Amino acid sequence: MANISIEEIALACHPATQSIQADAIRVSLSRGRGGALVLRYHVDCDPSSLEISGKMPPERTDELWKTTCFELFVRREGSDAYLEYNFAPSTQWAAYGFDAYRAGMSDLVTDRPHISSKAGEAHFALEAELALPEIWSGGPLLIGITAVIAESGGTKSYWALAHPDGKPDFHHRDCFALYLEAPSAA
Repeated sequence: MANISIEEIALACHPATQSIQADAIRVSLSRGRGGALVLRYHVDCDPSSLEISGKMPPERTDELWKTTCFELFVRREGSDAYLEYNFAPSTQWAAYGFDAYRAGMSDLVTDRPHISSKAGEAHFALEAELALPEIWSGGPLLIGITAVIAESGGTKSYWALAHPDGKPDFHHRDCFALYLEAPSAA
């Protein structure tokens, strides 16, 4: 199967939330053999201004979205079911399956994603590599790429490819704004 790569997708900050330190978030996405996905999140900011826990064991942990967290939502065309992945700079992670919009949530049985991060003087970057379940890996996908950015001082902003009207809601269909073609045989 051929690789699919998308470079420099810009996330938009939700208009009802404000970021003081994060100026921009860009994401690249690669789809490789076996349906593996690699996401690289790049936040333009002073990394010392972010609320980021130190490295922890790379274990499944709920409620990662309460602080700085990078997320991926995956839905198949024509289906209401979707997957949610959360990646924390601490290397903790979560993965859930939903039957429909915020309904039928269950822990997704999956391999642990590989998460790494690094900070520079004016940026913070996180990379997450994950294997989608086999039934999700071969076809076209609708993707939502999101981030919650918690800053020191209590500021929290919500970033996504697209936002629905009203409050931030990454589960809303409008957030699944990227169409990712099926891998082709090479």
